[in-house]
Amino acid sequence: MQRHNLSAVSEFILIGLSDAPHVRLLLFVLFLTIYLATMAGNITILLAVSTDTRLHNPMYFFLGNLALLDILCPTITVPKMLGALLLDNKGISFKGCLFQLFFLIHVVGTEIFLLAVMAYDRYVAVCHPLKYLNIMRMKLCAHLAIGTWLVGFLNSLLHTSLVFTLVFCDSNQVDQYYCDIPPVLGLSCSSTWSRELVILAVAGVLGSGAFVLTLISYLYILLAILATNSSQSRHKAFSTCASHLTVVCLFYGTTICTYVRPSSTYSPQRDRIVSMLYGILTPLLNPIIYSLRNKELRSALRRGIRQLRTAVTAQQHLAQSRASSAAPAVG
Repeated sequence: MQRHNLSAVSEFILIGLSDAPHVRLLLFVLFLTIYLATMAGNITILLAVSTDTRLHNPMYFFLGNLALLDILCPTITVPKMLGALLLDNKGISFKGCLFQLFFLIHVVGTEIFLLAVMAYDRYVAVCHPLKYLNIMRMKLCAHLAIGTWLVGFLNSLLHTSLVFTLVFCDSNQVDQYYCDIPPVLGLSCSSTWSRELVILAVAGVLGSGAFVLTLISYLYILLAILATNSSQSRHKAFSTCASHLTVVCLFYGTTICTYVRPSSTYSPQRDRIVSMLYGILTPLLNPIIYSLRNKELRSALRRGIRQLRTAVTAQQHLAQSRASSAAPAVG
């Protein structure tokens, strides 16, 4: 049967948040706190890596890229969510939904590939330490970083074009707190199976391939650690690798669970929890797991704090000297 009187959707309504006022306020405070903590941690790391010359090496270069991605990922979705919680404004325009999904898929896809590159960097550092500087030259690192952003862009462009060239009519209620592929696909009144097949194939090949490369790199790292004689070094390396691998599995697991499956299995309640894990929680954990446990980075942060205190003290002394020199003239 053909549909008649189809009206194009010009606005979507994000209904993935509770309508109870007291719960909305609690969620607003919770997510605002997490968002501010995420911004503070990642901006601090980004500033330390970019300003301290001791950190101008491949590992911290990739950490800086990761911090930038972890700033962008929640910024794409959380401010709109906070506005909906505080002002009860759940509407988002068709173009706004398109751009939100595009940038989110771009950032998430880039982070998937960047984590694989970071795992390879650690593999070279642990398994081939004498050749590390010759292999991981800054030119290669720049090419790898640009490549991850470019592949993430092309991947997002493909996914977004497949979703938003569909016909949308009747319902415009997105059962999520942001625009995402599964809930938006479910609103289309045209056939989606062929596009879902392409999305599954591309996401499966790229995501699973990056995940396998990451796991293989960590497997070689663990084997190299087991071959060391120092129990103290082995314990420290195990602790670091376990932390990194935990975050990697959390991020890959939740993103693959979200995008590498047909939309017929979409569950709004489950997917809201899963999306919060990789979209809100992981950007908060990354600075702690990847960076703040690192001695060199902690030393750089302490140096930065001392320099900031010195600059503030100097400014205060300058202001006091100016005030004291101007006092007689006033009298």
